[in-house]
Amino acid sequence: MSHPSSSAGQGSGAEDAGPRYLEDLAVGQRYAGGSVAVDLQAIRTFAASFDPQPFHLDEEAARTSVFGRLVASGWHTMALTMRLLVEGELRSAWGLIGLGADELRWPRPVLPGDVLHVEWEVHEVRPSSSKPDRGTARLRIMTRNQRDEVVLSLVTTILLPRRPMV
Repeated sequence: MSHPSSSAGQGSGAEDAGPRYLEDLAVGQRYAGGSVAVDLQAIRTFAASFDPQPFHLDEEAARTSVFGRLVASGWHTMALTMRLLVEGELRSAWGLIGLGADELRWPRPVLPGDVLHVEWEVHEVRPSSSKPDRGTARLRIMTRNQRDEVVLSLVTTILLPRRPMV
């Protein structure tokens, strides 16, 4: 597997420099991550450790599966998505602290040789009512392959710091 490229694209209405705070986010803003190529060996290595099903490990067994060929684990796709998010445009001053994920879907399998990229959109920004130094944002995340087909989608809530009062 090749390493993800650096950030690809611009967050709508967001500066590229420095960490992001809750106040930097607005509903409708879009962000992007880099890209990553997924090779056969990476698929097998991940599956052997975390999802050892035949259609992730053995090409012959995979041919008789519902997929008809060897495919990456959905959890491998999620792990790659997380890496692309962390290395992408939305860099929180605290790091990307996830509070949960909803609506996780894998509408298409990831195949050896696919090149994945991730994008996300801010759906909600909410300051905390009990802790003035933080708030939450809900993001819709989409991971696509080189054919622009969605291979993963989810909605997540992240914790972000508020901009320090000076």
